[in-house]
Amino acid sequence: MPGLRRRLMIAVLLVATLATGWSQPVGAVGRAAFPAQSVGNIGIDVVALQHLLRGEGFVIAADGVFGASTQSAVADFQAAAGMTVTGAATGATWELLVPTLREGTSGEAVTALQKLLNAKRNAGLTVSAAFDADTGAAVRTFQGHMSVPATGVVNLRTWRNLVWHYVKPRFSLPGLCNYNGGNRTADWGTGSAAGMLEASAMLFHQRTRSRLAVGDVSWERGGNIPLHATHEVGLDVDIALVRKDGNQCRRPGIGYRAGQYDRAATRQLIEALYEAAPHLVKLIYFNDPVLIAEGLVQRYPHHDDHIHLRYCEVGHRLRVYRCSAPPLDAPPGNLPGTSPTSPDDWGPFRRRPI
Repeated sequence: MPGLRRRLMIAVLLVATLATGWSQPVGAVGRAAFPAQSVGNIGIDVVALQHLLRGEGFVIAADGVFGASTQSAVADFQAAAGMTVTGAATGATWELLVPTLREGTSGEAVTALQKLLNAKRNAGLTVSAAFDADTGAAVRTFQGHMSVPATGVVNLRTWRNLVWHYVKPRFSLPGLCNYNGGNRTADWGTGSAAGMLEASAMLFHQRTRSRLAVGDVSWERGGNIPLHATHEVGLDVDIALVRKDGNQCRRPGIGYRAGQYDRAATRQLIEALYEAAPHLVKLIYFNDPVLIAEGLVQRYPHHDDHIHLRYCEVGHRLRVYRCSAPPLDAPPGNLPGTSPTSPDDWGPFRRRPI
């Protein structure tokens, strides 16, 4: 019995340790870090990166899409700075790009700042490229929100927190809706996760006139979330199955065996998820055996009635969210059946047997 009690105690301690590891606010304020951006990323963080590169003299569009011209600008910036040239904007690249800003300064970096504050904190600033009193007030409010010194000066710490801060997908878009999952306000993802979801929804809506219904993502600043062991770093998204009546926004939760389940439309939705996020879909869990056999999804317990999407990020500190930078000549897209030329940590999809 003493040996049995000892083994039980060790097991309990191990479970407690693992649970504590996941319950820590892994995306919380003290853990803020620049999100790496690479080919395929979309969204407000890419917009900010592009404005910062424009401030360094690169002639690129600030369109929020990390494509060939942005990759080339990042690579040229890295070469000029004596860095390893990857074409992916990791934390070290961001740190060299962001200048200290204060009232009276102007330029592309101020535009990036104003757009980030508007997108992530609804600051309502006029995007003028001029750091005026209103911008200073918005910066101080943001700094207070993130528990950093409210100086009004945008230093490296403030930049890191602002670029890292999560954003909500725009549920006002015609192809996107929110079904409020188990945690009604857990609708926040990384800037790029939100952008890639929006792009997927647009593709899906154009092709089917139906909508992508989003459940839980993460809290505004990450951290422990009830009923989920993941969803803490803004890169995991629950998505409702598509219904034949198109009413997945108001009546989610049907399983793949239900009569109202629309397999053909759900297949199109999953394909749109891959297509809108080249190289950046890490995995999709869903238990429909037909879609598993087609190599579109993976089986995982308790995923009969929803899709679990995980995006990855170059250089993420947690391996389960990490993908490597695509080569500078990476082909577009990562739809199932393609053959990435790097290990599966960058190629987020591999066809698996049933």
